[in-house]
Amino acid sequence: MTTDKQIISLMQEEAYKPMSYKELEKHFGIESANEFKDFIKLLNQLEESGHIVRGGSDRYGVPERMNLVRGKLQAHAKGFAFLIPDDREHPDVYINAHDLNTAMNSDIVFVKVTSRSQGGGRMEGEVVRVITRANTQIVGVFQSQDTYAFVIADDKRVSRDIFIPQHSFNGAVTGQKVVVKIVNYPEGRSAAEGEVIEILGHKDDPGVDILAIVRKFQLPEAFNEEVLAEAEAAPDSITEEEIIGQGRRDLRSKRIVTIDGEDAKDLDDAVNVEILENGHYKLGVHIADVSYYVREGSALDIEAYNRGCSVYLTDRVIPMLPHRLSNGICSLNPKVDRLTMSCEMEFDENLKVVNHEIFTSVIKTSERMTYTNVRKLLTGEAEPELVERYAYLMEDFKRMEELAARLRSRRMKRGAIDFDFEESKILVDADGKPTDIVKRERSVAEMMIEEFMLAANETVAEHFQWMKVPFLYRVHEDPDSEKLMNFMEFVTNFGYTIKGKGNAIHPRALQTLLEEIKGTPEETVLSKIMLRSMKQARYDAQSLGHFGLAAEFYSHFTSPIRRYPDLIIHRVIREVLESGNLSDTRHEYLSSRMSDIAQQSSERERVAVDAERQTEALKKAQYMLDKVGEEFEGIISSVTGFGMFVELDNTVEGLIRLSDLTDDYYNFHERQFALVGERTSKIYRIGDEIKIRVARVNMEEHTIDFELLDMKPRKEGGFKRGGGGSGKPFKGAAGFKGFRGKPGAAASNGQGKSGKTGKDKGGFAVKGKGGYANAQGKKRDGAAAGGVVDANAGQGRGKRRRGDAVDGLAVNTGPAAASQEQGRRKGGAARRLEEAAKAGVEGAAGARAKGAGVEGAAGARAKGAGVEGAAGARANGAGVEGAAGARAKGAGAEGAAGQSKPRRAKAGGTPWSDSRGKGRGGKARGPKLSEGGSLSQRLESVGAGRTDSGVPRGESKRGRGAVSLGGEAPAGGSDWASGVNALAKGGRRRSDDGDDSKKRRR
Repeated sequence: MTTDKQIISLMQEEAYKPMSYKELEKHFGIESANEFKDFIKLLNQLEESGHIVRGGSDRYGVPERMNLVRGKLQAHAKGFAFLIPDDREHPDVYINAHDLNTAMNSDIVFVKVTSRSQGGGRMEGEVVRVITRANTQIVGVFQSQDTYAFVIADDKRVSRDIFIPQHSFNGAVTGQKVVVKIVNYPEGRSAAEGEVIEILGHKDDPGVDILAIVRKFQLPEAFNEEVLAEAEAAPDSITEEEIIGQGRRDLRSKRIVTIDGEDAKDLDDAVNVEILENGHYKLGVHIADVSYYVREGSALDIEAYNRGCSVYLTDRVIPMLPHRLSNGICSLNPKVDRLTMSCEMEFDENLKVVNHEIFTSVIKTSERMTYTNVRKLLTGEAEPELVERYAYLMEDFKRMEELAARLRSRRMKRGAIDFDFEESKILVDADGKPTDIVKRERSVAEMMIEEFMLAANETVAEHFQWMKVPFLYRVHEDPDSEKLMNFMEFVTNFGYTIKGKGNAIHPRALQTLLEEIKGTPEETVLSKIMLRSMKQARYDAQSLGHFGLAAEFYSHFTSPIRRYPDLIIHRVIREVLESGNLSDTRHEYLSSRMSDIAQQSSERERVAVDAERQTEALKKAQYMLDKVGEEFEGIISSVTGFGMFVELDNTVEGLIRLSDLTDDYYNFHERQFALVGERTSKIYRIGDEIKIRVARVNMEEHTIDFELLDMKPRKEGGFKRGGGGSGKPFKGAAGFKGFRGKPGAAASNGQGKSGKTGKDKGGFAVKGKGGYANAQGKKRDGAAAGGVVDANAGQGRGKRRRGDAVDGLAVNTGPAAASQEQGRRKGGAARRLEEAAKAGVEGAAGARAKGAGVEGAAGARAKGAGVEGAAGARANGAGVEGAAGARAKGAGAEGAAGQSKPRRAKAGGTPWSDSRGKGRGGKARGPKLSEGGSLSQRLESVGAGRTDSGVPRGESKRGRGAVSLGGEAPAGGSDWASGVNALAKGGRRRSDDGDDSKKRRR
């Protein structure tokens, strides 16, 4: 039988010429009617999924051979978007707002490349077909206009409101938060049309805010009846017949304990430590055998696959499995028999694993311990009754502490990176209103479990890697060399150095830096920027190693209750243990499934972490709502061209806008991430401690504005702006590490002339409150750029400690992540403007840069295009626009005061080409949609069923929407992370391996 891999492999061959279905039928030697029917269905499936394309004359080929790129659309709040190609080697493609052709954020689409830069690195294109719709529902606020209404989407990447006709109100009234089903997708100047399908309540009602986030990310709350029925069929207890019949090893006589948070209910791991006669340590890690109850192909299994992982929001948990299993028979509750998968490891005097076993077992835990109680017992802080109650376990806890300390020391010596971030927990009342934000403590008890889970995960991964069986691994690839070089350059501003060059940097060098900055004001900031300079951990069917843990082999084995990959590898382990080996057929099947499971798990993980981050930002904003006017001390966590972000001791972060710094005009110096006053030479840089007052809280955007205390009014006319325009270096900058003022650097214009105030073409227009419109540099990355490190090595501990939970939880600093990471730039404003005039710059928070362009705002991606500034500024042609909302057109920059009037670029002009080779109004050049052929008649004769795979826009239902090979088409043819957990957890965001890297991995 012909497989999809055979078809795609054939079409990817260089010698392949597009074939019709008859030619393909002949090539594969298909004879029988049933075989032909299956073959045609397979062709249809591959076409509908976008893996192959049917072009003119019903000939098939792969998209890349037809000038089409398949990938996911990443939209920006200002309307444009970028295609993130499936092919990691292919550069991202910029999509103008007019060329989206009904596609929306996160849709899987085909894009035709319409123009590219000379080097081929920067591309522009148009969407020619939407393969998979990611947005079928939108959550937002209902605004009635009597006979019609609009829904303002909560997701700002949905840049246009959803039109609701009167007959689709379904009882909604103004101010209510609603869920809208999209009926018609946006086309041209027309907005999307929708129908209200659920009213969540008034936007200010208790609980509606979290419910809206749940609906926004389409997180499944309830389980269907079939899933619940299977869960109810699970037993409440284990029988001796089960234990004996399965040949499980009986460990019920051993002193085994669980150690979790006080509020944890799904206990999926237990541990014990012994000293052998030869003096070696023996560590036992026992994990709930969830795979025994969740069988392959069952409704429970399918639901767990679709969910991917449990999601932990502030006041609720959306579990991967029903509570009947997760809190019942699968949970390792104390003093009851439970089925487990065990990994026992023997460590010699050098902490090398000299022997290990992986087997099915049955245990009965002695106690359900909490982190708090174990910490108190080991530090001598325990009350007498606590000491008395757990006296018989004290020796075990001391052995655990000793072994964990030695394991950690060994791991640090080999070069593992240990990010020790402070985490917060938001406490809420019965109505979901935040009452307090407290820091999570990372005590000796947490670190003990941390080390034991790491050891088990590495041992299991290595064991099955050598067995050559299909498996899932947790991988964290080496950082992008340019991003790491930028970080190395940045830390010199603080007087630190890192040994190594680019990818030649060993993780040990980064860990050494973390140890050097321990306890310093800049510790948190530098740690977070380091984390952002790395790639994001993900799941993969290949063992590619884990950079952050300095581990050659790594997997997620320890949390099958809340992570699907763990459940899958448990299933593989069980099968290997029971049969001794996998049959060829089974081996081939599992191998074909692993890549898909890895991708699905990684994607679901990112969805979950995005939901968790938005929930946290929402609750922090709510908490600060009644703190407006109060004063706090904080540390500058980020400096940008439009202000600086300050993080308070309770981890809340807010922005001090440049326009609110009224005692001077401040220039942003990107290499040093500093704001420098022109008159006073006062410097604000990352790591500085300052006192602030809460000024504003925006509950729509979940953002907080701060203001500096005792800010004196700005003296108009008392000094000249221009920073270095007088030809003299800064005064008072001598104490600023790594900073050297250059004559004319701060106020030179786009033509290299210094001392101007922005009236000349291309210069800075700096009059007015809010500083000047600053070109942010050639390349600039923001918070999300580059992805982040695996933030929890699989320990999966408690609400915020699911190994895959928050890859880069530490990165979740909201807007403070803005522009922390920078590309290579030319120093001096004049040189920056000159460069920007060639490529265009956009500098907002969370930006991602590609090629020579930088794009800001909300993690969007810009590629070499003339882009937009941080405060809604607009750039056309090759212009540059700064952070203060200035508009740049043509080759000049126009500042905030609007003094200059440079040559205007053509409205709607393209960033990278004078002519995009196509007109507007929907007459885009693109692949032609074919009419189909005689295929339907033949299929009817063999009973193959439906053959069409989609209806092209603008062509009614005449054909299948095939793409021609070069023709034209009508327009319109997307555990918490602390310490090492910050490295072992998986971020659920899309992985970036460097905005300027040619090779991008997820």
